[in-house]
Amino acid sequence: MFKKILIANRGEIACRIIRTARAMGIATAAVYSEADAEALFVREADEAFLIGAAASAGSYLRIDRILEAAQKSGADAVHPGYGFLSENAAFAQALEREGIVFIGPPADAIAAMGDKIRSKEIARAAGVSTVPGHPGIVPDAESALPIARDIGYPVMLKASAGGGGKGMRIAFQDGEIRDSFRAAQSEAKASFGDDRIFIEKYIESPRHIEIQVLADGFGTVLYLGERECSIQRRHQKVIEEAPSPFIDRETREAMGRQAVALARAVGYRSAGTVEFIVDPRRHFYFLEMNTRLQVEHPVTEFVTGFDLVEWQIRIAAGERLPLGQSDVRIAGSAIEARIYAEDPERGFLPSIGRLTRYRPPAGKGLRLDSGVEEGAEITLHYDPMIAKLIAHGADRASAIDRLAQALDRFLIEGVRSNLAFLARVVATESFRKGALSTDFIDREFPRGFGAPARFVKADRTILAAAALAYRRLAEREISGRLPGSGFEAPSRFSVILDGKPFEVGVSAAASLEYAILSEGSVRRASTSWQPGEPLIEIAIDGEPAVLQIESLPASTFALTYKGVVRHAQALTPRAAQLLALMPEKKAPDRSRRLLSPMPGLLRAVVASPGQEVKAGEPLAIVEAMKMENVLSAERDGRISKIHVKPGDSLAVDQVILEFE
Repeated sequence: MFKKILIANRGEIACRIIRTARAMGIATAAVYSEADAEALFVREADEAFLIGAAASAGSYLRIDRILEAAQKSGADAVHPGYGFLSENAAFAQALEREGIVFIGPPADAIAAMGDKIRSKEIARAAGVSTVPGHPGIVPDAESALPIARDIGYPVMLKASAGGGGKGMRIAFQDGEIRDSFRAAQSEAKASFGDDRIFIEKYIESPRHIEIQVLADGFGTVLYLGERECSIQRRHQKVIEEAPSPFIDRETREAMGRQAVALARAVGYRSAGTVEFIVDPRRHFYFLEMNTRLQVEHPVTEFVTGFDLVEWQIRIAAGERLPLGQSDVRIAGSAIEARIYAEDPERGFLPSIGRLTRYRPPAGKGLRLDSGVEEGAEITLHYDPMIAKLIAHGADRASAIDRLAQALDRFLIEGVRSNLAFLARVVATESFRKGALSTDFIDREFPRGFGAPARFVKADRTILAAAALAYRRLAEREISGRLPGSGFEAPSRFSVILDGKPFEVGVSAAASLEYAILSEGSVRRASTSWQPGEPLIEIAIDGEPAVLQIESLPASTFALTYKGVVRHAQALTPRAAQLLALMPEKKAPDRSRRLLSPMPGLLRAVVASPGQEVKAGEPLAIVEAMKMENVLSAERDGRISKIHVKPGDSLAVDQVILEFE
């Protein structure tokens, strides 16, 4: 067994590998960039080596510097994690030349599966179902047009060296091909140093299902069930689960056999994932093979009992798998939610800043894989994922309930996060029924997550929590007054939820217990919440609930429950009447300016002064956290002035250009 492993990665995956290595009695060495000098994984490793600048091209993608760190540390093996150099055949070969073991598959397998066109050729030869498409590299946007027409719209343009949603665009008609090709090619070049693009048929309303494989060096190849990864935004997974609520035993076995056949065809060794898209009739097609550990591997670990990192290490050290396919068992259900520093109300644009509050939940059946702690900084240099929250239950319904409760308790402040969005997804009827597809987010939130939500069942709980919070706040304010002074906590008031008023009565029934009268019904409620606490735990007619609560000026609270976010203001009935008579303030007109929605690097301005543009036409491209974001015109107009130039660093809401 290895004595020391160097981890050629960062963040939560580095922390996760350190955890298993420590349990196995193996020392660890970390590498870090200048931006990660104070990161959690650097402190958790037994030793750490600075390898370069903040940008990954100057640090985590530098094979020479990682090799130098491995030699200095005396590590006899390197674990690449996922992303960065994890699927770089040249990196695996370089380690081999230095006599250092690469904890992953052979370099030949990485190269074969890393080229998406070659991998499909190998898959077809191995008897694996593949998606119809063009068999070769598409040289330019002009060549893409007849190819797309021949395949038939919609089509997917994909980076040959791609993964993680980078370098992918969908085109539904001729007019979208050129821009989609350029964007996919540019993003592929920035992410992988390889701008080759191919085109294949886009399967509509598909599910994204992947099979986990595990292979040793002695001919044993197992599949460890499937993961459902259909809920995605911008082609990146957001919620994953195992097993899939859609895949039956017959389909699982067929997909598993094909995944094993492909692994054998390339002489695979280590953990790997074969990804498929599955149509509504359970016809499945090979998408790609990821020759590394997946971000979502914890759900498989929960339901199978395998520690995949441990088996990666053991297989790399030359050990045999001690069991066969019939020994693999699936127990219960596990669901993973990826916590991102991003703003769902602004199209999931990334958010940066310092985590001024970071309080993850804990409890039975929960697992948190995280690489940050309170006070950590989220920068624009790396992927915006903060952590992964995983819940396990005896069945899917109990796993969903456990995850929903945990998301309600997860506190993140200092940056925008997708916590409320995740909670809303988990609460939808479609999710609970397992009605999933890769267009789930567009289907469930057709106007975007930031669009005003209808008043839902959660509002009854939010209303009660707001009333209790106001009552508790009033009780604290009068607690120091003398008996008989004539002051008492209000019993009747108006609670205004996002502009909609509700008449509420609250009377104390006993210590910490209240009767709430609203909408013509009386409910019993209790809470021990104290003003200033970030969570308010209440029980309404015996049903417990946890809400996030932020106290704002003028007796106002921001409350979040099951992904529903409301601003609640408590007023006396007379004050509520006066407020209703006041003229409504209009937001300032910002339509004449194109503002940067995030901090980032201005890659291009595709408009010029005096140019007439139509709504929807691209105006500028901003790069942040390894993703290119195309900013489009919201209305027809003529450009009057451009305030920035390509290469400039932009702040949030910085003016890029103006219309006449």
